[in-house]
Amino acid sequence: MLLSELEERGRRFKLALRAGIPILLLIGLIVYIVFLKEGALHFTTENYLLLGAVIFISIYFIYFLLEQDAQETLLDQETHGFNQKTFEKKLKKSGSNTIALLIINNLSSINENYGVEEANRLLHHVIQRLNQSLKENRLESALIGRRYGAEFLIAIDERKDELKHVLELFIQDNHTVNSIDMEYKFAVITYTNHALEKAIIHLKDDLSKNDIYCRGEEKTEEIQDISSISQTEDAIVTSIKEKRLSFQFRPLLNTKTEKVDMYEVSVKLESDLHGDILPRTYLPIINRLGLGREYDFAIVHHLVALLPLLDESISLTFNISPFSLRNREFQDKLFALLEESQVSTSRLIIELYERKAHHNLSLYFQTLSYMRSKGLRIAIDNFGSSNASMEYMKHFRFDMVQFDRDYVTKLEDNVTYEMLRSLIQMSQNLHIATIAKWVDKEAQKTKLKALGIDYLQGFGIGKPISEKELINTYN
Repeated sequence: MLLSELEERGRRFKLALRAGIPILLLIGLIVYIVFLKEGALHFTTENYLLLGAVIFISIYFIYFLLEQDAQETLLDQETHGFNQKTFEKKLKKSGSNTIALLIINNLSSINENYGVEEANRLLHHVIQRLNQSLKENRLESALIGRRYGAEFLIAIDERKDELKHVLELFIQDNHTVNSIDMEYKFAVITYTNHALEKAIIHLKDDLSKNDIYCRGEEKTEEIQDISSISQTEDAIVTSIKEKRLSFQFRPLLNTKTEKVDMYEVSVKLESDLHGDILPRTYLPIINRLGLGREYDFAIVHHLVALLPLLDESISLTFNISPFSLRNREFQDKLFALLEESQVSTSRLIIELYERKAHHNLSLYFQTLSYMRSKGLRIAIDNFGSSNASMEYMKHFRFDMVQFDRDYVTKLEDNVTYEMLRSLIQMSQNLHIATIAKWVDKEAQKTKLKALGIDYLQGFGIGKPISEKELINTYN
């Protein structure tokens, strides 16, 4: 039985005593006064009023306690774990300093295909199995609560590595529950005298790093003490405000000319205290703080200023958040900047990546078409890794497609090879340039050239260079 269920049972027993003992005492008192003290039952007005008062008080008292019971329940109704309000109270009392957030990643899909009732049963079974796993690993006192949806919170005293190990084993052993395939992800944090909601935000920031950079790979991450994370957050905000961006440029080889005429831009933030801060650390934070558009515009502004210093044969491809591109204020600033600049905007290539197709495709594609009318080229990144990329290809003619890394790193697999060959053929028929990244080996280069790929990028082509090196080479 879950710790939460044991505590809820104890709470209800105490509530029953609170309700029962006063009523029994009241009834005993009335019986004594009416039957024993007088020796006989007299149906007087006074007795009628007394009995009526007893009945009214008893009913009201029971109803009041039942209502309090419903409001004060410790349990989440679907899973029988602690609800978040109770979890937070228990966390403060227990002094636990390690918190994990476990998420069932595909709950929405389960709801759609199996129904809400089956999904609720599934959540109940998941938390029961999780509780069993914790007990088997001597973590009986662990607090388990449900935040909402498919998000579960686990808290223990210290032993962070143990909790991480238990959750890894749990995920490994519970890929299927009730004959339904499950997808999980989790993060662990050291919790020290901070609000629970803030800790959850940092946990979700950590999980979103995998969403952005692992492209669907189910990985888990462990993050450090929340106080150090707060310092990092402050450093990120300062770097964005001061536009302290560090750029690197990854060469792309044109397979037709055997020359490098394009560079992919990667960005880090510079900090005096933390050194270089990687995108996987800062992107979730700047998105949560609403600094995404400011960050994206700083990149565009820097690259527009850089292009006049480079040979006109060199183009730059870079990533901008789709949320920025769909924002009207960002669009106005971008178009104003391009109109003021003296560079050929075709040398700027915007990379797009989204896991899910935007709900208003028509308006989104109007925006992309207008950007193209200004001379910008549009590329779709990680093509073939999500349904969104194929959906976008149906409705918009991109200038370039950058294939997902799996197509390149798994070229020896016959199925992968044939799928890539088909995608390259489709792109050629639509006059769309193709790019293969993560090219590290000579054998990969040979196969990809034979397939007719237009551009290659990776350590097998060339290592990233700094902005200074880029200017020295192409000025």
